[in-house]
Amino acid sequence: MAKTGNLTRADIAESIHRKIGLSRAESSNLVEGILRHMCGALSNGSNVKITSFGTFILREKGERIGRNPKTGVEVPITPRRVLTFRASQSTRERIAAS
Repeated sequence: MAKTGNLTRADIAESIHRKIGLSRAESSNLVEGILRHMCGALSNGSNVKITSFGTFILREKGERIGRNPKTGVEVPITPRRVLTFRASQSTRERIAAS
């Protein structure tokens, strides 16, 4: 697993391979299946809650007026859906302790 930088799908699959003993292909398929399931739920408008980790929340943002910082010209920003993550209390405590 990477000590610095980003945690990748490959890092997670490798960790599953080492700790559980699944083959590398099975570990990779497991990670891909979980991510595919999460993305499917989010695209259908559901939130994804992982106990003791956090919640991925899909929010609808309405249309609003923005401003170009260079020119100062007002520009309408179209409505869109955004994904946010809210860490659980136990995750926050783990991060603060490290």
